[in-house]
Amino acid sequence: MSCATGKKPVTQSEKTPLQAILIGEVAPLGDRNASSGIAKHPVRDPLWLGENGFVGDNQADTKNHGGPEKAVHHYPRDHYAAWYEEMGAHPLLAVPGAFGENLSTYGLDEETVALGDVFRLGKAVVEVSQGRQPCWKLNSRFGVSTMAYRVQTTGRTGWYYRVVQEGRVSPDDHLERLERPMPEWPLKRLWQILYVKTLDRGELEEMAALEKLPEGWRRYAQRRLASGKVEDWNRRLKGAEQD
Repeated sequence: MSCATGKKPVTQSEKTPLQAILIGEVAPLGDRNASSGIAKHPVRDPLWLGENGFVGDNQADTKNHGGPEKAVHHYPRDHYAAWYEEMGAHPLLAVPGAFGENLSTYGLDEETVALGDVFRLGKAVVEVSQGRQPCWKLNSRFGVSTMAYRVQTTGRTGWYYRVVQEGRVSPDDHLERLERPMPEWPLKRLWQILYVKTLDRGELEEMAALEKLPEGWRRYAQRRLASGKVEDWNRRLKGAEQD
């Protein structure tokens, strides 16, 4: 894929060093022994980043994880301090990768990153596609039955990129913001529409019309506008407990 967005570039270079690139194999998770690729480990050598993610990174549930619209998961290392204050010294919080992220950084979060932001990442180019919607596998990973719900309600969700240009990425590379076509749509605003101002018709109408929004998220807005109801989150947040 080529980088040909045609949008006005960011006037001042914004570079954020990577703290880690992480990948994982599919393995049994938690008491349920559910297959999952959420447990990821940092790499030392450069990796190829393709349309569907980093070579060597795997997902068990390919319907809800991975693919072109969720090729790379980024979770701010900045959030770990807040989780540490709330949860104490959980062993997963000692190193990057607790939330199944592929990229770990300091300095970027859901307030400063917007839908459609384009970044150079090593030799690749990526574009912010959507926020993360946490699922019940976070409960199993942390051994906390409400972990997915807590991630959702705090807004400390992380986000995904689609790959605009494939290329090699090294752990000592950085993210350089190239374009910011929709500064009025930080990821926090989308989170507020989905989980706080859930039936605000004006916001839902604007969300449904966003060019950069994945179709799955667009359908959330369209269905709420049509039905006047919010979708049930229990199956995503609690998983097999609802089966």
